[in-house]
Amino acid sequence: MCQVDEDYIDAQLETKAGLRDCFKEYFVHKFRAMLGKNRLIFPGEKVLLSVSGGPASSALLSQVQEGLSPETPKKLRFVPGIIYVDEGAACGQSLEERGEIKSQLETIFRASGFPFYVVHLEAVFSLPSSVLQCASSASDRRNESYKEAVDGFIQSACSETQRETGQGSNSYTEVQTLLSELSTQEWSGEVGIVTNKSQPFTPEQTEAVRTLLASVKTLTAREELLKTLRQHLILHTARVRGYSKVMMGDSCSRLAVKLLTNISLGRGAFLAMDTGFSDPRYGDIAIVRPMREYSSKEIAFYNRMFKVPSVFTSALDTKAPEKASIHRLTESFISKLQADFPSTVSTIYRTSEKLNTACPRPIADGELTEKCLLCLCALDTGAGERHHSSHS
Repeated sequence: MCQVDEDYIDAQLETKAGLRDCFKEYFVHKFRAMLGKNRLIFPGEKVLLSVSGGPASSALLSQVQEGLSPETPKKLRFVPGIIYVDEGAACGQSLEERGEIKSQLETIFRASGFPFYVVHLEAVFSLPSSVLQCASSASDRRNESYKEAVDGFIQSACSETQRETGQGSNSYTEVQTLLSELSTQEWSGEVGIVTNKSQPFTPEQTEAVRTLLASVKTLTAREELLKTLRQHLILHTARVRGYSKVMMGDSCSRLAVKLLTNISLGRGAFLAMDTGFSDPRYGDIAIVRPMREYSSKEIAFYNRMFKVPSVFTSALDTKAPEKASIHRLTESFISKLQADFPSTVSTIYRTSEKLNTACPRPIADGELTEKCLLCLCALDTGAGERHHSSHS
C-alpha cells in the first residue's frame, strides 16, 4: 500500500488521520480501478447489487455510494439497485428473527437512496421455468465498444438538457459539468420493495423449503442447492426489473475458498466463470465481482474504520464443525495455512486470474449445447466419448 507496517494496532488506525486517509484512498482506488480495467459496465446501465448484510457486500454498497456521491470527482455512471434474499427458512430462523434482520437491512438500504428489493427464499416455488434456460442477450452492447457507449451516453444527456433548456449544443466544458452534476435523485424514488404489508409467503411454503433442504443428505449438497436457488432468485429479479448486470461482494479470501472447493466438487472446468471478474453464462445477465481483489482483513478494517453498517445473518454452516462439509473444511484449511504463510490466499487468487474457459467445440446446425439445469454451465459430455474412442 504505502510501505507502512501492516501489524498496526486498531487504536493507531483510529487516531492517525494520515493512515485513515491513505487507507481509504487505496481502498477506493482499487474498486474504481477494477471497474475501469474491465469496462464491462456501461454508462447509464442498471446494475443490481446483491447485498446479504455481511462485511463484503456491505463494503460493496459503501463503495457504490461513494462513487455516486456529489463530492466524488469522477462519478460512477451506472444506475444501481439492491437485492436481499431472505434465507431464514433454510436456516431455521423464526418469523420474528427474520423480520428483525429485514428491518435492519431496510434501514441501511433506505439510507443509501437506491431502490431495493427484498426477496424471500420461499419465492423459488413461484419462479417460471425460463430461469432454467440461458437467455440470449437482449441488447447489442456485446458488440459495442466502451467508448461508443460513453459517447452515446453523453449525447443522450446533452439532448435531454437541450430539450429542457431550449439551448443549442453543449461545449466540452458544459458536458463535463453536466456529467459531474448527475445524481441518483431522479430515480431514488422508484418503488423497489418486493414485499407486501401482509406476509409475502405462507407457512406451507416455508415448510416446503425446509423439507426440500432436509431431503438433501449432506451439508455440502445443501449449501450448493441453496446457492443455486439464491442465484435463480437474483437473476429472475434482475430480468423482471430491467437490470443487465449483477454485482456480487465476493472477496479474494472467499474466492480462494471457492476455487479449491469447486475443484473438490468436480467443477474445475468452470472455475473461470465461478471465480473470475465476470460470469457471462446466463446470456442476458452478467455477474461481476468488483470486490475480488480485497482480502477479508482489508474489508474488516475498512468497515470498522469508516463505520460501514452491516447485519449478521446466520448461514447453513454457522457453528458447524470444520469437517461438516467440503466448504467448511476447505475454509478451515486455507485459514490455518494463511496464518502460517500470509501469501496463501493471494497465491490461490492469482492462480484463478490465469484461468480461462476453454473454447467450446463447433456446434453443428440445429445442435444445441447441453447445459446443466442447475448452474447453466455447458456439460462436458464429450469427455467420455473421447476417452472411449481413444481406447478403441
